[in-house]
Amino acid sequence: MTKQEELPQKIQELQAFEQNLQSLILQKQTLQVELNEIMNALEEISKSSGEVYKILAGVMLKSSPLGLKKELEEKKKIISLRVSSIERQESLLQKKSSELREDISNIMSTESKGKDKKN
Repeated sequence: MTKQEELPQKIQELQAFEQNLQSLILQKQTLQVELNEIMNALEEISKSSGEVYKILAGVMLKSSPLGLKKELEEKKKIISLRVSSIERQESLLQKKSSELREDISNIMSTESKGKDKKN
């Protein structure tokens, strides 16, 4: 397969990488919002001297501050791991996208040089 024939395939591949990248960015943003909410909740629990409540399936339940703090810390840890995993995937996709862009650019520049020589 010649470089010229590879071009549409490489462009499609680049578009797929870009779509995956956008999806990862959305997932990361959602998780970061959730992480922010957890951190705010942990801050409020530490300020609280009395009772604390949590909402479970639309029902507000009284909860022990220590138990709720432990639960939120665990959730924070899990979400942080997911965010770092997504960041690694994002970095890998960005690298692959960059390499593909370079390949496409090289193919297109060689093609235009070839046309210039014919004229």
